[in-house]
Amino acid sequence: MESPNVRPRRRRRIVVLTTLGVVVLLLLAAGGVLAGGWYYSGQLLDPANARPGYPDTSAGPTGDAAKPAVLLEQSEDTVLPGTWGLLWDGGASRVGPVEGRPDGKVRRPLLDGTAPPAGTKVRMATNVWATDPKAAVGLDFTDVKIGTELGDAPAWFVPGTSTTWVVAVHGRAGSRAEALRVLPQLHERGLPTLVMSYRNDTDEGAPASPDGLYHLGGTEWHDVEAGIRYAQSQGAAHVLLYGWSMGGAIVGQLLSQSPLASTVIGVVLDAPVTNWTKTLELQAANRDVPTAIVPVAELVSDWRADIGFEKFDLVAHPPAVKPKTLIFHGNADGTVPVQGSRDLAAAAARLQWPIQYVEVPGADHTAAWNTDPAAYRRNVDDFLDGVIGAS
Repeated sequence: MESPNVRPRRRRRIVVLTTLGVVVLLLLAAGGVLAGGWYYSGQLLDPANARPGYPDTSAGPTGDAAKPAVLLEQSEDTVLPGTWGLLWDGGASRVGPVEGRPDGKVRRPLLDGTAPPAGTKVRMATNVWATDPKAAVGLDFTDVKIGTELGDAPAWFVPGTSTTWVVAVHGRAGSRAEALRVLPQLHERGLPTLVMSYRNDTDEGAPASPDGLYHLGGTEWHDVEAGIRYAQSQGAAHVLLYGWSMGGAIVGQLLSQSPLASTVIGVVLDAPVTNWTKTLELQAANRDVPTAIVPVAELVSDWRADIGFEKFDLVAHPPAVKPKTLIFHGNADGTVPVQGSRDLAAAAARLQWPIQYVEVPGADHTAAWNTDPAAYRRNVDDFLDGVIGAS
């Protein structure tokens, strides 16, 4: 006959085993979330993971000598509106707006350069040009070295006659070529322009940070500050900052933390990161990753690089110095959410920050110029009229 104590002991064993099973499953789930957070953090912080590839494919040349064109396999990028660079390994050209979609391909006119052969892997580039100011837009320039706390950072200097200098700051995994689209306009206004590189940059010769990681603007602003210091040493009385994408986050941190921020009389931001958390949530959604992974990725990133994501929210933590600011953002931006710029513009009066906001229909990330160069130019000219006139 079974002892009366056997059955309770058996139940206790079942409860214990069940509890252990639940704990193991929870630990495995937590480990999976942590692993996902670590992976996502690496995608965000490691420069090697941020380098753009060649996701699209050429279908070869078309047209004739009088009207050359290129055919591209259709994708979200190859149908984007406006003027773009077309890059491939060892080559580059410039293409205009979509002319048609024959047989499911995308036909775009060649504005300069040649069409890559069919099957060549290519990338659509907002930069438009992938060279330097002289080769791209005919502007004389000098290669200069900016002394930063980590060593010399290469920069382009395009001379001008004004004592107000522009310091241009490209985005994450970008290059100085990002500024080539606006250099002619700035030069026509007589504005000397310093086009910066910064730590862990794609530009050859840029210094590396001790940990080799992006800090998303949290330390890179020191390099831009060094650029302002260089401008001052060459006679600059005032500075206008021009930032694209993460360059906007860098500019925001400089205005918040640098003692040289008081020299900044104007800011132009193109598709800026004004809130990293919202940006990461959008990019997680783009990758079909649950947005619940974002707080874990932020915790891991904080541990790896002391990011402090909250300080990048410019609505909740506006900079100490708030110069006149022009913001462009496309409403089709799939990289940095347009809502961040909308929120900042809506809060401008409360923050006592003079912001002019221009939203560009159909424009993807940093593609406001590409989508409508003439309108972009008019807005920049109107803004400069107000800023330079006030200096």
